[in-house]
Amino acid sequence: MTSTAPQPLRGKDDAEQQPPGWESRLRRFGYTPRPVIGLRDRLVPPFTRPSRQLWAVFGIPPRAVEPLLRIAAWGGPLLVALVAGLLRFWNLGQPHAVIFDETYYAKDAWALINQGYEGSWPKNVDKSILNDPSAVAIPTDPGYVVHPPVGKWIIGLGEKMIDFSPFGWRFMVALLGTLSVLMLCRIGRRLFRSTFLGCLAGLLLAVDGLHFVMSRTALLDLVLMFFVLAAFGALVLDRDRSRRRLAAALPEDDDGRLRPDARVAETLPLGWRPWRLTAGVMLGLAAGTKWNGLYIMAAFGLMTVLWDVGSRRTAGAVQPYLAVLKKDLVPAFVSIVPVALVTYMVSWTGWLVTDKGYHRNWASTGGGKDSAWSWLFPDWWRSFWHYETQVYDFHVGLTSGHTYESNPWSWLVLGRPVSYYYEDPKPGVEGCPKDAVDKCAAEVLALGTPLLWWAACFAICYALWRWLFRRDWRAGAILCAFAAGWAPWLMYQERTIFLFYAVVFVPFLCLAVAMMIGAILGPPGSDERRRAIGAIGAGVLVLLIIWNFIYFWPIYTGTPIPVDEWRNRMWLDTWV
Repeated sequence: MTSTAPQPLRGKDDAEQQPPGWESRLRRFGYTPRPVIGLRDRLVPPFTRPSRQLWAVFGIPPRAVEPLLRIAAWGGPLLVALVAGLLRFWNLGQPHAVIFDETYYAKDAWALINQGYEGSWPKNVDKSILNDPSAVAIPTDPGYVVHPPVGKWIIGLGEKMIDFSPFGWRFMVALLGTLSVLMLCRIGRRLFRSTFLGCLAGLLLAVDGLHFVMSRTALLDLVLMFFVLAAFGALVLDRDRSRRRLAAALPEDDDGRLRPDARVAETLPLGWRPWRLTAGVMLGLAAGTKWNGLYIMAAFGLMTVLWDVGSRRTAGAVQPYLAVLKKDLVPAFVSIVPVALVTYMVSWTGWLVTDKGYHRNWASTGGGKDSAWSWLFPDWWRSFWHYETQVYDFHVGLTSGHTYESNPWSWLVLGRPVSYYYEDPKPGVEGCPKDAVDKCAAEVLALGTPLLWWAACFAICYALWRWLFRRDWRAGAILCAFAAGWAPWLMYQERTIFLFYAVVFVPFLCLAVAMMIGAILGPPGSDERRRAIGAIGAGVLVLLIIWNFIYFWPIYTGTPIPVDEWRNRMWLDTWV
């Protein structure tokens, strides 16, 4: 998964030699040999700097460039996040309704944050909650829930801080949605070594319809996406930190250039790695939100180990896999898997300590009291394990049909989005314009911004090409994260699944599109004509994506519009 496998530093005579036969054959597919770059820059690439001509166009004196670059490193991401936050928090309490699966998670979160376990709510209680939540008692009978508690703890925190209302149960999700835009800006900046491309990736996420709708709805998938993105960012930081340590330990020649050293590369301990531990905690919280976080943990664990292989190979290791096996594999496993599992168990503290959760006493008073394993495992553990197996059976056996179910093969082209809310008010009623010829439509549709997603189809293909033929580790990282969020669902062709599950990999689609736009802009050293053409093409694409988000705004926010205008936005028959 890594593209950091180095070419030895070559002199003039080496550069004049013909490449091996396999390289010559691959050139027809776009393969280009890695340019000769100093070892220091290969281990710790510098951030790109805008050309002097750009500063001159804006009349910025040279002495002001460095302060502006430092400000932009955080100022740009914060500005993009501010825009994302304004969009997500605007009129957040509308629709004033319990939409789609909020009927489960909003109520479970309220019970969890108040009594430590989910209750069994009576049917048709949603209207009473909307009218007067203070008059609705929290049920003390335990409720059967099929998802771990982290996401509900977070939703409940917003309810506790605000109130038990649509704004309250959506507050924390909107906050995490906003923070994820900020994180993506910073992750993209570090990944591409470009503040511009990092902020562009964040801007694309800010105007993605699916991310936007999920940020304004009290469901678990946006929370899962946040922790997955945080884990990815922590691993990117860990990669940079470990490579800086290798660079600091390598010898220098008389000209101050780093030289590869097999002994250092194969034996140097990379020391305390707090960012990898952070990733373990984040992945534990992801799995503690929804179980598909476990697939992502496995993929990210493999990815970070392969990054270590690439780092040691670049530093001069003759046997990088053996070196990683000896020095890095066990610490990597301990930093991620046990840490994630402990985090997952801690998230169940409410269920463990209250002694009232669903199946909590199964081992002592239920069907497990006569178990042959009672001498080996404590009652709480056997009850917990029984509950987890019951939940697993539910998930793999969920095959009941649903109007809005979709096959993951259709997700990237937005084959079947999910309608969370739909009303058809008459003219002059509930925001419907009085001059509307017919009734209006007010819908919240969990639909990605179409032009962004369709561009992402090409961007994923471009990233695959770049990983295979340019050996670009960044493309490999993006593909790994995308595949970890998407590919596991392909194994469950009979299960009832929905397009909104795809929000977990939306940030990585945005990174792929940002990478593709960077290629459209042109490589470093391009002439002015190439840069101008690239800037026009990239600018048009970004503006069209923003326009597309604005065009679909009414059906992302439940704004009533005449039904003819609503039909104009149903570009595909499967969207209805």
